[in-house]
Amino acid sequence: MLQKTYLQTLKKSLHTYAEKRRDVIKLSGDALHLSKRAIFSMHRGDMKEAEIKLADAKKLLLSVHTKFKAVPELLTEGSYHAGMEEYVEAALLHQFLKTGKLGEELKGLDVPRDVFLAGLCDVPGELYRYAIRAATEHNLDLVNACNTMAQDIVESLTEFEFTKYLRTKFDQAKQAAHKLEYVVYEVSLRS
Repeated sequence: MLQKTYLQTLKKSLHTYAEKRRDVIKLSGDALHLSKRAIFSMHRGDMKEAEIKLADAKKLLLSVHTKFKAVPELLTEGSYHAGMEEYVEAALLHQFLKTGKLGEELKGLDVPRDVFLAGLCDVPGELYRYAIRAATEHNLDLVNACNTMAQDIVESLTEFEFTKYLRTKFDQAKQAAHKLEYVVYEVSLRS
């Protein structure tokens, strides 16, 4: 006869974990969505709205960390890392647009190394998009600032020995930086 007591304990544990995991997925997905909307707001020039969305995304990510720190396995979920990665990208873009600098550690949020680096690798793509908008407005200084930052990011990341996912992200950063060089070239021909 099969002893089911232990199996029932495992079933209950797995069910509880699945419920918590769904909560992590929901909150992380909401944070990812808010971060994307913050980026879109920055591209539209609405920094106030972007800052509100960034603050809301950060609150959600902090709530996931606080609520589930007793179950570290949940904090390695792909959805949580994806939400944090998008937040890092948005927060770094915001740093650049506000100060002309970026790359500082994000205060108040425990971001794993690989997640931060992946978010940083996405920034040149956003700088490319931002530079396109600046070029249409004939703002050559901003186009050049975006290009300089993208080149600095890629140059700094070249020092890392990325593999797997981060290698793919780094290759995308290089492609965006290359496209940005082309924008600078095209704008310089027309000025």
